[in-house]
Amino acid sequence: MSFSFKRFLPHLLVLVGFVVLSLAYFSPVLQGKKILQSDIMHYIGMAQQQKEFAKSTGEETYWTNSAFGGMPTYQLGAKYPHNYIKKLDLTLRFLPRPADYLFLYFIGFYILLLSLKVDFKLAALGALAFGFSTYLIIILGVGHNSKAHAIAYMPLVLSGIILTFRRKYILGFLLTTVALGLEIVANHFQMTYYLLLLVIVLGIAYLIDAYRKKVLPHYFKSVGLLAVAAILAVGLNATNVMATQEYVKKSTRGKSELTINPDGSPKEVSTGLNKDYITQYSYGFAETFNLYIPKFMGGGNSEDIGKDSETYKTYVNMGASPMEALEVSKNAPMYWGDQPIVEAPAYVGAVIIFLFVLGLFLVKGRLKWWLVGGTILSLLLSYGKNLEFLTNFFIDYVPLYNKFRAVTSIQVILELCIPVLGIFALVRLFNDFQKDGEKLKALRNTVIITAGLCLVFLLFKSTLFDFKSPNDQGIQEPLLDAIIKDRKALFTTDTLRTLVLVLLSAATVFLFLKKKLSETLVIVIFAALLLFDLVSVDKQYVNNDKFVSALQVDKPYQATAADKEILKDDGHFRVLDMSTEGQRKPGRAAYFHNSLFGYHAAKLGRYNELMEFHIYNNNMNVLNMLNTKYIIAEEQGTVFPYTNTDANGNAWFISTLKQLPNANAEINALDSLDTKSVAVTTMSDFSSKPETVRYEVDSSAVIRLKEFKPNYLKYESNNSNDGFAVFSEIYYGNGWNAYIDGELQTHIRVNYVLRGMEIPAGNHTIEFKFEPEVVETGSTIALASSAIFGVLLLLGIFYGFKKIKKKDN
Repeated sequence: MSFSFKRFLPHLLVLVGFVVLSLAYFSPVLQGKKILQSDIMHYIGMAQQQKEFAKSTGEETYWTNSAFGGMPTYQLGAKYPHNYIKKLDLTLRFLPRPADYLFLYFIGFYILLLSLKVDFKLAALGALAFGFSTYLIIILGVGHNSKAHAIAYMPLVLSGIILTFRRKYILGFLLTTVALGLEIVANHFQMTYYLLLLVIVLGIAYLIDAYRKKVLPHYFKSVGLLAVAAILAVGLNATNVMATQEYVKKSTRGKSELTINPDGSPKEVSTGLNKDYITQYSYGFAETFNLYIPKFMGGGNSEDIGKDSETYKTYVNMGASPMEALEVSKNAPMYWGDQPIVEAPAYVGAVIIFLFVLGLFLVKGRLKWWLVGGTILSLLLSYGKNLEFLTNFFIDYVPLYNKFRAVTSIQVILELCIPVLGIFALVRLFNDFQKDGEKLKALRNTVIITAGLCLVFLLFKSTLFDFKSPNDQGIQEPLLDAIIKDRKALFTTDTLRTLVLVLLSAATVFLFLKKKLSETLVIVIFAALLLFDLVSVDKQYVNNDKFVSALQVDKPYQATAADKEILKDDGHFRVLDMSTEGQRKPGRAAYFHNSLFGYHAAKLGRYNELMEFHIYNNNMNVLNMLNTKYIIAEEQGTVFPYTNTDANGNAWFISTLKQLPNANAEINALDSLDTKSVAVTTMSDFSSKPETVRYEVDSSAVIRLKEFKPNYLKYESNNSNDGFAVFSEIYYGNGWNAYIDGELQTHIRVNYVLRGMEIPAGNHTIEFKFEPEVVETGSTIALASSAIFGVLLLLGIFYGFKKIKKKDN
């Protein structure tokens, strides 16, 4: 049969090579060590309560009280029933983290190039260029795991789409379904959204090509199949998608009801994020050359430039000790761009960009134009506020674009497109579609552009740039002069580095065209150049020093004396951590307590507004209504727990409920509201009642919390009159149900974020249960989608074997 082991042996060897490379780069994982990622430390703090609950009960909770007063766990690694596509994802990520993500980078891009009919050796070369792209390594260093996860599956999705357009309908359909299902599993919808933009560019290129070749029926058949695959992929992830869609409307990504800012000024009304927040990280025009020259703009905010630097010498001359000067030179502010913080340059690579430019001259047709189109689109959008007309157009008119921040992230698209076109430059170099004379001309033009650019920067650097940053304010003049000299030195060194790599690449191509080198040797040389080029830069930012013992990662926080004192109290309350360590590590308090703060990119919108208006200003009325029993304070370096005896408790009866006309009035009312006896709500929440409702509260009225879990609360009330109780729990209508004596009852939102409910006279049991319908519904859809796909997969495999057998016969 054609389906032989020998046929797949080269791919198996490449796969083994990818495993070896992934483990070699992150070699400390072989010693049981783990990478210390700042964002993952925050996540561990946020997710600790739900993990402990699952460990002790064997159940999954979809609500946590440990951060921001309480929030769903949908974006905190919640596990859903019948999520079989997630099990496949875990199987593919069999290597220790973060080697697993690097392996996915390699294998996904390799399959993409194979789907484009590239020879396996060149496909492996392209995988190296993509996988070791500096930005893709940097995000692993800081802990943007879900982003890396989503990026890794992007090439696989494109593979399925391309195979479908190549008339491999069954294989393309099945691969697209699985790949897109895996892409959605990664749970980073911003990256998936950017992938969609690239797919649209790809679709337009195929549409134009189909029109020219008069094969529009085939095009629309392919689009129809891909649409079904997309629906099925979403179905495989139905619970996650539906829960996220439900939650996003209530999060900071949704529309706010407020029309004012905390200072009273008018607020920009938007259905998404604020424009300034979206474009806070915008790529500068000059920063474009960071893609080509690693430290064109100095590198990152904190660079190790050593004892030989002007910064070190100047610091010593200013009276600092050698130890102090060395510490400064290890964290020197070399970055001189406009962004607030840059961990490292988004370096794509001098070698692969050389090949990309060569590809502009050698590659023809739709492939070139969708890759170039994707590259240009992502670059222009990454400029953000520096290209305001385009950015504003996308924010205002392109659906969902305003839901995502940090527009520089869209450069992942060009980081995918550039290596593809670069590898196709070698494909065209090796085949006979063009004469050697044309190839030499393309090489000449490429050298003029790439090497010429380096020469211009070397000759005119002081004329073109001043090497100053907006972040330099406050640095003393002698030290600033030294920093600028070091920035120039880095600029010169790395520009020369790029020039040398370009010339070596050009020499390799030239020698091949002169029949001095074989194809295999050219591939080996370029593999060596790519690995040197990218890995040497990557290792400056993500290296073995990032790894620590597994215990330090798994248990990143140690309880302080203040924590231990608070933990003696086994009640249900909240903690406000105002210590220096607590502010520096916002996930720390959530690891031990029910915290008012936390670390998350999509908090509940109303709670975030409450923080901005009141909690950050230490409004004690608000802190009391949130049942903030302990405040971790710090004086002269000593951290201690302050007991807030005025906290309202878990629930209390009020004497007055006031209806207010809108959200502005409601949040402003909390500034001076006596939350122990008065509550406020909006007309839409309690419209059938008078504007002010009074309740008789006698001294014997009491409501006590008897049992509490993250997803369940039980109270007992005793009141001789009908009353209204306020509960110090965050209101979330899409899942929290209230019961009185086992009967479902209506509860409303009061005091902007809390729950409130009328309770009849007498003794009663009140229960709150988190019972999100979206999980049950989504799980049913996921099960049905998995069954349908399973049947289609079996039919596809049967058809494939039947076709192979027929071909052999």
